[in-house]
Amino acid sequence: MFGVIASMVDGLLLGAVYGLAAIGLTLIWGVMNIINLTHGALIALGMFGVYFLTARVGGSPYVALLPVAVLGFVAGLAIYGLSVHRVIARPPLMSLLSTFAVNMVIIGAGTAFWSTSIYNLPFSVPGITWQGFTFTGAHMLAAAVAVVVAGALYLFMRHTRLGKAIRAVANNRQAAELMGIPSGRILAVAFALGVALAAVAGGLIATLFPFTVLSGSGYQLKSFVVTVLGGLGNPAGALVGGLLLGLIEGGVTPFIAVSWTPVIEFVLFVLILIAFPKGLFARGAAR
Repeated sequence: MFGVIASMVDGLLLGAVYGLAAIGLTLIWGVMNIINLTHGALIALGMFGVYFLTARVGGSPYVALLPVAVLGFVAGLAIYGLSVHRVIARPPLMSLLSTFAVNMVIIGAGTAFWSTSIYNLPFSVPGITWQGFTFTGAHMLAAAVAVVVAGALYLFMRHTRLGKAIRAVANNRQAAELMGIPSGRILAVAFALGVALAAVAGGLIATLFPFTVLSGSGYQLKSFVVTVLGGLGNPAGALVGGLLLGLIEGGVTPFIAVSWTPVIEFVLFVLILIAFPKGLFARGAAR
């Protein structure tokens, strides 16, 4: 019995990282109603960013998260300018095709540079062993960083001028423009912020598991599940949804093969879409 509880606790720790990854996706959706299909590739870039910064500069990979976040923000501004701002308020298929094209470019370039070889970040943190079960320090630290970053985003959105402007544009773009808010710049910042969060989440995942340039696609799918759990456009709900997904993964892992976990997740995804089309914690966009 304790083994199941330990597995669920480990799942909760991992779920915090899932939640952070999904926050980047749901923030972009909540502000501009765009599903960002570059999300998985950007998570993978975050993995490689932390890996190479740590390998070449040395030190803790958690120190590398800051430059990775900055580079992710800059990349987000570039992607927004090249492929996103022209499809805002256009039919949804336009944004899907546009971001998917960028996704394929990133994956193609990444494969050319790094192939599809498996990379592993040689990093470990002392854990806690209790009744024969070890809770790894890397999982605990990654979860703590994810919660801190999510909390910082909440404070930014609630208590800064720029954060309030993002919320205003998300709620009513036309009214925000009438009040003098430059909506175009705000949308660019919101998109770049979502990309930076995805890159940071990828960097955290790199401290936990081996990865390849294609690893981001699996976490993108998990982010969709978490986004539906937490409610579209609800960053706080995304963190809770990530914790729920991690709890489910941890609860079923002791009883079934790991290969069945994605099947259970997507059955849950479909059931929630049927029962709660706007998610379990749905509310207005980015409020």
